[in-house]
Amino acid sequence: MRLSYPPSIKIIQVPCSGRVDIIHLLRAIEDGADGVYVAGCLEGECHFLTGNLKAKKRVQYVKKVLEEIGIEPERVEMFNLSSGEGPKFAEIAREMYERIKALGPSPVLMKKAA
Repeated sequence: MRLSYPPSIKIIQVPCSGRVDIIHLLRAIEDGADGVYVAGCLEGECHFLTGNLKAKKRVQYVKKVLEEIGIEPERVEMFNLSSGEGPKFAEIAREMYERIKALGPSPVLMKKAA
């Protein structure tokens, strides 16, 4: 099965979504990513027990930080799905692409350039 999602999406695989730290999400935005999302296991089905719950809390924290500094919190999101849901992964990728496209380019690089 060949999955179709926008070519501008960069996938970074980690052993568990719990390995994604706050600094990784913020640095991605700082380095010019227009949006970032974390795809983790279904809640209650994490091989590492609570990794996806940790990731969810970190994503929520980053959303609050972005809002406090005047950046749309919708640029960061967490999704839960099983590893067998390839078509759903592609659908989420397209959904995030459309969301970010509607928000426009990240204001971070515009502030850096000024």
